[in-house]
Amino acid sequence: MQPDAVNSLDLGGAVAHDLSILGLFLQADIVVKAVMLILLLASFWSWAVIFDKVMRLRRLKRETAQFEESFWSGGSLDDLYDRVGQRPVDPMSAIFAAAMREWRRSAAKGLIGSGQLRASLQDRIERVMDVTVGREMERLERFMAYLATVGSVAPFVGLFGTVWGIMNSFQAIAAQKNTSLAVVAPGIAEALFATALGLVAAIPAVVAYNKLSTDFGRYAGRLEAFASEFSAILSRQLDEKA
Repeated sequence: MQPDAVNSLDLGGAVAHDLSILGLFLQADIVVKAVMLILLLASFWSWAVIFDKVMRLRRLKRETAQFEESFWSGGSLDDLYDRVGQRPVDPMSAIFAAAMREWRRSAAKGLIGSGQLRASLQDRIERVMDVTVGREMERLERFMAYLATVGSVAPFVGLFGTVWGIMNSFQAIAAQKNTSLAVVAPGIAEALFATALGLVAAIPAVVAYNKLSTDFGRYAGRLEAFASEFSAILSRQLDEKA
């Protein structure tokens, strides 16, 4: 038999493979399928976290600007506290409410008379604002560690699927004793698809983590600056009461 006839028989008996995205998933090994599903779920949840953080930051900046406008308008701090103290809608108003709450409690107990008591009150107010800043930022930065984890781990998970798919390709070569591209192409395509999914999950997570971390850092600095300024205002009021 001529070599051309042998090749024709081999190609004629070859099984057709669907190299579409859905076909690659359905024809993949169970381990590669598990890797793909994990990466798809990680990517979906990453986008959910990214969307939530972006929308929350946008809303917080708007609410913080409104509070700052009210705070620096020259009105009474007690009136402002009566409006926002019970239900602060943003971290800056929460810091203001926590400090004013401590101020009112101390004033009600007559603890702002002597110099030593005023110094103690000043320290307590600063600690209360620091604790509030930390608590609010911890709440805002929730799930940021998840984005960092996906960004660093997803490529290696995809690489694991790639290695497993290539191993399947070599096993197919050994089983069929055929090194034609038709034998190894499906396994290699599945392996590369797993790698692509790993990058699809990792790249947006890394970019979003860096951008959101920068934005949260700036917002934290804005809160700390407000806490320092408000502490100075309360200190002046304490000196005036001396």
